[in-house]
Amino acid sequence: MRNNTAGSITNFMEGVRHRNRAQKEFQQAVGEWAHDVFPWVSQNPAYQGHNLSARMTEPDRIIIFRVTWEDDNGRFQVNKGYRVQHSNAIGPYKGGLRFHPNVNLSILKFLAFEQVFKNSLTGLPMGGAKGGANFDPKGKSDGEIMRFCQSFMNELYRHIGPFTDVPAGDIGVGAREISYLFGQYKRLSNTFTGVLTGKGLSFGGSEIRVEATGYGTVYFMEDMLRHQKKSIEGKTCLVSGSGNVAIYATEKLIQHGAKPVTLSDSGGFIHDPDGITQEKLAWVKDLKEKRRGRISEYADEFGVRHYPGERPWSVPCDLAFPCATQNEINGDEAETLIRNGCEGVAEGANMGSDADAIAVYRKARILYGCPKAANAGGVAVSGLEMAQNSMRMSWSRKELNQHLGDIMRGIHERCVEYGSEPDGYVDYLRGANIAGFRKVADALIAYGTSA
Repeated sequence: MRNNTAGSITNFMEGVRHRNRAQKEFQQAVGEWAHDVFPWVSQNPAYQGHNLSARMTEPDRIIIFRVTWEDDNGRFQVNKGYRVQHSNAIGPYKGGLRFHPNVNLSILKFLAFEQVFKNSLTGLPMGGAKGGANFDPKGKSDGEIMRFCQSFMNELYRHIGPFTDVPAGDIGVGAREISYLFGQYKRLSNTFTGVLTGKGLSFGGSEIRVEATGYGTVYFMEDMLRHQKKSIEGKTCLVSGSGNVAIYATEKLIQHGAKPVTLSDSGGFIHDPDGITQEKLAWVKDLKEKRRGRISEYADEFGVRHYPGERPWSVPCDLAFPCATQNEINGDEAETLIRNGCEGVAEGANMGSDADAIAVYRKARILYGCPKAANAGGVAVSGLEMAQNSMRMSWSRKELNQHLGDIMRGIHERCVEYGSEPDGYVDYLRGANIAGFRKVADALIAYGTSA
């Protein structure tokens, strides 16, 4: 049976690569998923005979469009916009918008595919999608960003709605961009609905939405440690990135007694052996959110070392939190982490580790909180924002933090259910893949050929 399953995966992946040429990120995501799901399906006849693998790896639709906008010098600029609506089997399409120069179809397809199962794990009725543009907000004026967002929404609004597709923010799309996008949608549709999440609190947004992904990543690590009867208190932690996910993961680590010692950006990382405190983190928030500076300035301000062009995974630690971008830990770096005493990784970024790194984690049997489980807190609170919009009410920070903690514990329990091995080790990646798959599969089977 094992050989038959391996052969099935090989044949399936050959077809995926043929249909999705040069889309390495998408191929990687599907391969990791198939590695866990195919063996489980081979042992569960109810999920055989429906061609679920092909149905789940082919997006419902992909929308690609031109975005023309005017810069401050009166010149017309052109970018490419996308929306990948992957699956609405269990709810309206839901997933972020990313504005970054490296945005392409492969990255968005991998993100949309992962989003389907991440959203499934939350237990909330949300399908999976992702979108964005190869537009770089860095160095642009507020007026240029506003005009770009309005032009982007001029096309996107035709394809979204509160019961159809509810985008959110992602890299390069924060509160400012969501506000411009929502304002244009409202103008075009003449409706005020919960069609975007991550909105401002004065017009339908939710408390702790900005913090949710980082907070949730730490909550998931705490759940994994608790399952081993351990605590996060006193642990030395590496955090990569210095955007919202990294900042709020760091904040929650500090609050719960851990010792974060690194942050990074595209220019390199800082190592603060004494630990990043709340006061130092407040300085970083001001640096990144208001002054839009570089993390190297932290080294000058607090007298620590900056490592230009490097990533933080060579620093000895107990726990690692990749919170920057995809494939930021490779196999060699994963080996270094483990040699230096790392006992757990929780990914705040999507696909923060490449396939070689994941193989290293699994071989070493360390705790590994994969992104579809560990960073589901952001979309979970987005789903709660949708619920608040539908009910025309809002919950307090305390209530939402409680809901977030409950959702992350529920995800952990589902991963344990499907990822536990006889010796007590939990393969959280396998558990997340199978638990996320099963809910979507049940819906597709129920629909027959209509989905």
